[in-house]
Amino acid sequence: MPATPQITDVVIIGAGPVGLFAVFELGLLDIKAHLIDVLDRPGGQCAELYPEKPIYDIPAIPVVSGQQLTEQLMEQIKPFHPAFHFSQMASSLEKTAHGWRVTTDAGTVIDAKVVVIASGGGSFTPKKPPIKTITEYEGKSVFYAVRNKDSFKGKNLVIAGGGDSALDWTIALQPLVESLTLVHRRDEFRAAPHSVAKMRELVFAGKVKLEIGNLSDLRGQNGQLTAAVLSTSEIACDALLAFYGLTMKPGPVAGFGIEMKDGLISVNTENFETSTPGIFAIGDINRYPGKLKLILSGFHEAALMAQKAFRYVHPERKWRFEYTTSSSNLQEKLGVK
Repeated sequence: MPATPQITDVVIIGAGPVGLFAVFELGLLDIKAHLIDVLDRPGGQCAELYPEKPIYDIPAIPVVSGQQLTEQLMEQIKPFHPAFHFSQMASSLEKTAHGWRVTTDAGTVIDAKVVVIASGGGSFTPKKPPIKTITEYEGKSVFYAVRNKDSFKGKNLVIAGGGDSALDWTIALQPLVESLTLVHRRDEFRAAPHSVAKMRELVFAGKVKLEIGNLSDLRGQNGQLTAAVLSTSEIACDALLAFYGLTMKPGPVAGFGIEMKDGLISVNTENFETSTPGIFAIGDINRYPGKLKLILSGFHEAALMAQKAFRYVHPERKWRFEYTTSSSNLQEKLGVK
């Protein structure tokens, strides 16, 4: 027997930072939201891939971790009582007489007037070093993300990669570990220039060892590493962090009948609506001229999206923009007079 639909104003597919902030912007306009996420908790990539990685470009917050940002966003949207559907994937979307019906792979059915896709890069999996035996060590001494940086205290650590994640964690973990070797296939890096400069300072000071080469094999027993093997050398270690990037897939949204190109959803820049009226895309999943894949850009997109969503959800009401400092709805929710 089909599940009874849950009714709300807006369904947000994705509970990462941009999806969470969308709840706030919608809430200011008295719009209720349900969120669907394939992960078992809020935060998206921030929670899954770099919960303790420092983020520096959130306005007015000099530095914040992915986990802290998620917690603060959850606190910010608490007055609007969003409903979450975790560990579920939005598997189908269909038009109804009053809007849209989203069904998840867990059988949850939600009816709403607006759908907002904030699913980041979609489903993501880490790219792995091409080593046949690597699965034997995964989760024990080989990792693709840092869940708790204290777990690397006193370790002889190898970090493989040449992008931002590899260098950021080289800098962040160096004070905690017994030894740290950064491995990259060439002496050129794709990371931010200041991170590259800081890494080279640590190498010059003898606090980090830099090895140029490719990982070719691993040594160890019962999932515990004893060495990482390069084409020309062998590095004694008991932990490996591999940052080879991510493979992104748009997931089921690719079958929603929305205009896409190269796995990204095309939107306008007035309100980030897709080719289908009533469906919006914000954050890393969308594409438009001049797009920057930054969290703060996604926040801006969420704010403009909410203004247009208001006209679908409350067509009978006169639209009136309110600054957050004077929003009667927010003041009422927070009990502020």
